[in-house]
Amino acid sequence: MNTKLAIRNIRLSYGKQEVLKGISMDIPANQIVALIGPSGCGKSTLLRAMNRMHDLSPTARVQGDILLDGENIYAPGTDVVAIRRKIGMVFQKPNPFPKSIFDNVAYGLKINGERNRKRLQEIVERTLRSSYLWEEVKDHLYKSALELSGGQQQRLCIARAVAVTPQVLLMDEPCSALDPISTARVEELMLELKKDYTIVIVTHNMQQAQRVADRTAFMYLGEVIEYNDTAQLFNQPQQELTANYVSGTFG
Repeated sequence: MNTKLAIRNIRLSYGKQEVLKGISMDIPANQIVALIGPSGCGKSTLLRAMNRMHDLSPTARVQGDILLDGENIYAPGTDVVAIRRKIGMVFQKPNPFPKSIFDNVAYGLKINGERNRKRLQEIVERTLRSSYLWEEVKDHLYKSALELSGGQQQRLCIARAVAVTPQVLLMDEPCSALDPISTARVEELMLELKKDYTIVIVTHNMQQAQRVADRTAFMYLGEVIEYNDTAQLFNQPQQELTANYVSGTFG
């Protein structure tokens, strides 16, 4: 198994409250890993630790290591902006910028210094095609992204994250605000994107985890209780807590 992200004894506290309690797990390259568990168990906290988003919180304290291709993203002197370029993030609620569809996708490219208009157009088209959005928006590229439907906005946000060619894509409940048809499109997109990216998704939808994830981690009270191939975890869980959760007995 080719490990893309290696999480080693990650602990995270907000003030005196410990939210993550020594988590270690390997995220394989070109697979989708789902984090499941009841609300407040630390899923989104762990996801955000994977691209150092907790740096933005003055009360958060992180201990442990996360290795991207063997390089510790928490090592002193690490360029956090460069880390976030390699490890992109898609949030629960679609958050397109109040700009055109084209400028949303091109935003990260421009920030990284790309000024060639023809090159920008090529990358924007390729990225929108890979996000299954091109046919829907190709005649409206300079309209406001805020005019798109919720499902289209979420696929646009995925396109914006992918445009700068990260290595890892983190998704925090990307379908929770979407209808079933839009959810199916985003899931189809995830399965296509894993050919080129490693994806970690937080989801409350256990059916979604079973549809898209290669491996699933069940979290409870800041710990990973069980981490296994998705089919194994749902059909033959090794831990009683996991069995109770996936069978709907609690949570």
